[in-house]
Amino acid sequence: MVFSSIEFIFVFVPIFFGCYYLVPDGIKNIILLIGSLCFYFIGTIHNPEYFILFLISIIIDYMIGLLIEKNTKYKKLYLMTGIAFHVICLCAFKYLGFIIGEINRFIPTLNVSIDILLPIGISFYTFQGISYIVDVYRGAEKAEKSLIRYAVYISMFEQLIAGPIVTYGQVKKELYHRRISIYSVFNGIRIFIFGLGLKVLLANPIGKLWTQVCSIGFESISTPLAWMGITAYSFQIYFDFFGYSLMAIGLGKMLGFDLPKNFDHPYVSCSMTEFWRRWHITLGTWFREYVYIPLGGNRNGNIATIRNLLVVWLLTGIWHGAGYNFIMWGMVLFIIIIIEKFFIGGFLQKVPVIGHVYMILLIPLTWAIFAINDFEQLKIFYTRLFPFFGQGVWSVFRYDYLKYLKMYYPFFAAGILFSTPLLFRMLKKIKNQTVIWLLLIVIFIACVYCMYSGLDDPFLYFRF
Repeated sequence: MVFSSIEFIFVFVPIFFGCYYLVPDGIKNIILLIGSLCFYFIGTIHNPEYFILFLISIIIDYMIGLLIEKNTKYKKLYLMTGIAFHVICLCAFKYLGFIIGEINRFIPTLNVSIDILLPIGISFYTFQGISYIVDVYRGAEKAEKSLIRYAVYISMFEQLIAGPIVTYGQVKKELYHRRISIYSVFNGIRIFIFGLGLKVLLANPIGKLWTQVCSIGFESISTPLAWMGITAYSFQIYFDFFGYSLMAIGLGKMLGFDLPKNFDHPYVSCSMTEFWRRWHITLGTWFREYVYIPLGGNRNGNIATIRNLLVVWLLTGIWHGAGYNFIMWGMVLFIIIIIEKFFIGGFLQKVPVIGHVYMILLIPLTWAIFAINDFEQLKIFYTRLFPFFGQGVWSVFRYDYLKYLKMYYPFFAAGILFSTPLLFRMLKKIKNQTVIWLLLIVIFIACVYCMYSGLDDPFLYFRF
């Protein structure tokens, strides 16, 4: 069950929030826990062992937090045990199938067969569990004494399966007491609908172009269509994840929680370094706080800084998926960021026009590595993007791009507009709430129509 589904909006939301708002404040955590576990159980109904794994993960982190605080003599052992548990689970479910497949490829006589499905949300709740026990170990947070409150923190359905990645300290106050006002509820509804619109009305339709380009085959498309296709994918992955994050934040406000912002208009960045401060902010913050800084950050000279950044970007690539393309993607970003840090970063910020042009070219080129997991196909695609490598500018159908441009130009225009802060600033200036709500109602009706007609797609980041 995903947020952009008829079942979630018209079944889960009315039942859950009807119960949540009716019960006294002292029982709200119990209702939220039950609702969140039901939400996750529905998602794992065909693999109930994943639901059990999720419950075990919650209990282990809760107990380790208490042990660290109670028995400081062995707190490092407890911490390493907890981290090892999460890393082993994540590697087993996310990477073991890929590793065995590669072993079979190099040693065909082994012929080992294994089919492992990725438990939904494991990449996110794993990081939240690790952040909690590390914070307790550091003394930054007190261990949570209530299993119910800790379970609510990990399992809150609005951020469970695709973030934002929330630390315990960010929601601790609301776990004990939260104030739910009419304003926060309606503000949450507005944010949710807007995020739903970005996902259903923009990310989904523009993403169809990339699907069509892949179906045609990279060797058969023209250079203009290749650039259109990867630009469409760039918009799709942004508005898909940005829309989901807004929906999560909106649901959080309806529940009485202030979840952290996850995106800050990354496509207006002047450098890749700036881009990754604005894109998936909570993931970047997690790697900074729990990997980069503990390794020494930039405090021990340039060589150590380069080493630490290498570790962070290698892990960032691996976190996103089991595939050589994700490792390559992380390493390419690492190289770009190192070049910016030591050579061109200051210039790009001082001359933003050049910085924007630089990023307009670089963003789709890096997303191509992320999207295409076959290196041979990636090579072909790059020769279509840059025809002077030998493939030529045109395809068999010389003007193929005109056909798709006529179909998708409204979505490209909307993608460009919504990638900048301009439209968001204009919307904030509208003081007439009637106009705002009429606009949101139109967006909501259009989304429901698309979902009912089967024009919706799962969130891209569910697979990561």
